[in-house]
Amino acid sequence: MNYACYHMGSGSRTDRRTLEFGKTHVVRPKGKHQATVVWLHGLGDNGLSSYQLLESLPLPNIKWICPTAPTRSVAILGAFSCTAWFDMGELSEDGPVDWEGLDASAAHIANLLSAEPPDVKIGIGGFSMGAATALYSATCFAMGKYGNGIPYPINLRAVVGLSGWLPGSRSLRSKIEVSVEAKRRAASLPIFMCHGSNDDVVLYEYGERSARSFSSAGFQYITFKSYDGLGNYTVPREMADVSNWIGSRLGLEGPL
Repeated sequence: MNYACYHMGSGSRTDRRTLEFGKTHVVRPKGKHQATVVWLHGLGDNGLSSYQLLESLPLPNIKWICPTAPTRSVAILGAFSCTAWFDMGELSEDGPVDWEGLDASAAHIANLLSAEPPDVKIGIGGFSMGAATALYSATCFAMGKYGNGIPYPINLRAVVGLSGWLPGSRSLRSKIEVSVEAKRRAASLPIFMCHGSNDDVVLYEYGERSARSFSSAGFQYITFKSYDGLGNYTVPREMADVSNWIGSRLGLEGPL
């Protein structure tokens, strides 16, 4: 992780240039291909780091797709450019949200998953800003559309967010309540959120509040797990919990 990309600033600006996503790395399943999960890195990182994190997990039936975010100007860094899934002016429930950037990244993720076989179960996970993007994708699935109104095409079966938050969490409930179908999809989607108590980049309270927002909006299968002393990074016991949860929720069988 590039910690240099986490200096706090103020203000927000959506970069409207055409942004190119970076290289995508893929961990091929070692056993029968039963699930595909897109995993999203944190701010300033890349898909290779995700690949290295995931390739040794004891989940032989999963294909991991590890894309790299576009390089863009990020307001929270004083307009410094680095890999980022969306622009961000401040990490706050009251801060402005780059809906355009979030929609672009969520659509890129959905496009990566659209070519998967119909019998393969689909999931999205991520770390920090990648977790925020994964959690936003969960809301797109529930509403059946992106924030810009374009239909969301993927049938998500599981979402994981580590050290993350949900952009625009305060408005989630009102968006879900207007549609019976959105309520049904929200109630069906399992989400696993993990957060360290000592996270000084994405504060623990942001993750906790986001989990509560999901629950109050009607997402019935929300698991929020805290880790005492953990900062803004992953540790083996957390990844073991992720492996167990994904394997259980996706109903993965043996390696053959």
